[in-house]
Amino acid sequence: MDTLKIRDAKDVEDAVRAAIAGEQPLEIIGHGSKRLIGQAMATNAVLDLSPLNAVTSYEPNELIITIQAGAPLSDVMSLLDSKSQQFAFEPVNTAFLLGTPERGTIGGMIGAGLAGPRRIKAGGVRDHLLGAHAVSGFGDSFKTGGKVVKNVTGYDLCKLLAGSWGTLAVMTEVTLKVMPRPEAERTLVLRALDDLGANRAMTTALGSPFDVSAAAHLPASALRGEAPGLNGVGSPKEAVTLLRLEGILVSASHRARSLADALKPFGTAQILEDEASAEVWNSIRDVRPFAANGPLGVWPVWRIVCPPASGGALGQALARETGGEVIYDWGGGLIWAALPPKPDAQAAVVRRRAEAGGGHATLIRGSEQVRRAIDVFHPQPSGLASLSERIRNSFDPKRIFNRGRLTREGA
Repeated sequence: MDTLKIRDAKDVEDAVRAAIAGEQPLEIIGHGSKRLIGQAMATNAVLDLSPLNAVTSYEPNELIITIQAGAPLSDVMSLLDSKSQQFAFEPVNTAFLLGTPERGTIGGMIGAGLAGPRRIKAGGVRDHLLGAHAVSGFGDSFKTGGKVVKNVTGYDLCKLLAGSWGTLAVMTEVTLKVMPRPEAERTLVLRALDDLGANRAMTTALGSPFDVSAAAHLPASALRGEAPGLNGVGSPKEAVTLLRLEGILVSASHRARSLADALKPFGTAQILEDEASAEVWNSIRDVRPFAANGPLGVWPVWRIVCPPASGGALGQALARETGGEVIYDWGGGLIWAALPPKPDAQAAVVRRRAEAGGGHATLIRGSEQVRRAIDVFHPQPSGLASLSERIRNSFDPKRIFNRGRLTREGA
């Protein structure tokens, strides 16, 4: 397989134009940390964006950072941390689930669009993407958005790039909004609730005036393995329901105590502080109980998004029917499901249950054989599929970028 090395954005444009002329599809990668997600692709050429790794501009006082797409995510987050700032949407580190090196890039973060526990409060990746420079499937460089939060010039095309899995354009540089890191955080831990009871507790907390920034539930069986950050919080015999509050120290502490009082009908809450709290949520963000090196490491893992009110019943029914394990995030609106291996990764059951609950499901971890046999991404209704097709045609009519990653060939 040919790897096309580039030095700058002009080289990207030249490489894309050559691929168009030769009708040669390109696989777009940074460091390749998410190559195992999506339909299995067949391509002879890889466009490597890792040389585009600079922070072009960072203005902490303006809460804005401009970065090249191949910049390592860990380096950028360390830079933000040094200024007591962060990406508020908590980008997911898929290395634990996939068993790959922790080498994700900014471009991969945006292309995947996977947000962590604070998604329920801060929004997703697309909500923090202010602008981008990219190369289209016509071989033309274009700019969309800008470098200010309030920007109403033209269509907000950069939002389409978030979650597109590299199929619309090749991003070369992006501008993102950053936020101050909270001074303090507190996490309430409720124990021994079943899935439906936990769903009610999370709904109560999120509907309270105490500004909860994350709500998750881990059934007892999901805690069977080693999960850094969760060891000691729960045990294989006891489920845990977790609720996070953030802000200045006095406020976070006061709201945590008040919420604990409000949730007394669900049990007595333990309160975790600061570092212990952060470790718990990092583990949930990265789905470490289902890590590739853990007891469920060979099981396929699904990501199901649904209305929070239906999450408890959906996850409980899915676990019972498949014999799998589930973890709830986003107050029940996000379910991670690790299921016993089958040739189709139990896709029919997962999709039936997801659709019945008003949601959709994506296979995040599965063997290449499984990813060739099933639809990794949830099949779209005809109207939405038609709209998606028109959007792809307007960006990349010859399907040069990551051809076949979103849709199974011959399906």
